[in-house]
Amino acid sequence: MKEIKLKVLSNKAIASNVYEMEFAVPENIILKSGQFINLSTGNRQHLLRRPFAIAAFTKDSFSICYQIKGSGTESLKHIQKGSQLSALLPLGNYFLVKENFYKIAVVGGGVGIFPLLALLKEYKKTKEIHSYIGFRSASYVCKVDDFQQDSKKAIFVTDDGSFAKKGNVVDAFISDIEKEKFDVVYACGPIAMLVALKEKFKQNNYNIPCFISLEERMGCGIGACLVCVCKNEAQNKNFRVCKDGPIFELHEVNL
Repeated sequence: MKEIKLKVLSNKAIASNVYEMEFAVPENIILKSGQFINLSTGNRQHLLRRPFAIAAFTKDSFSICYQIKGSGTESLKHIQKGSQLSALLPLGNYFLVKENFYKIAVVGGGVGIFPLLALLKEYKKTKEIHSYIGFRSASYVCKVDDFQQDSKKAIFVTDDGSFAKKGNVVDAFISDIEKEKFDVVYACGPIAMLVALKEKFKQNNYNIPCFISLEERMGCGIGACLVCVCKNEAQNKNFRVCKDGPIFELHEVNL
């Protein structure tokens, strides 16, 4: 992990209040899907950096996607090509993809689709990936072409039915789980989505390995401030999402 000045290559809207920012990869930095960066906003009024999952990367560039939720992220959308932003990177652990994990399911909702997109792009040539992606409505839909191109199968749902099928992304995934016999599942999205997924696994006694990437507010990104703690399911202790995660086995965290 290093503090680095990142050069902005592009910054554009991709959906309603959702933007994608691309950076040049700094020298001697190696990125993995599932990791994140802690990025300054470029506005001195906002001293704390914001955490963003890496959404895609090559040897030369990488991108994040962010949703406008407050004045800090509002500042980001005005950043111009050629600007430099301070960041800590790479942070966190990464998606564990074992050699025997060949048939993969990814289940994503909202901005939780972006770390999963990086996973697809890293392993699309060596794994068979099935994507189950949920959005609130058509105005939030983005990256559909990427999921379709990089997945053997891609299912999309929206809460209100304004795009693709109306439904719940967890239900869409569960309807396929018996038929497809996945080797592993990776998921990221709102806590309510992950809770529903965990309940389905418990109710049906699924023993498929399942890893989740948690979205939490973070202050420092390195485990010092304890803003992003979550409970260990089995032990009386806390995980620091930024330091111990953000990726955990589904049953080891108390959601």
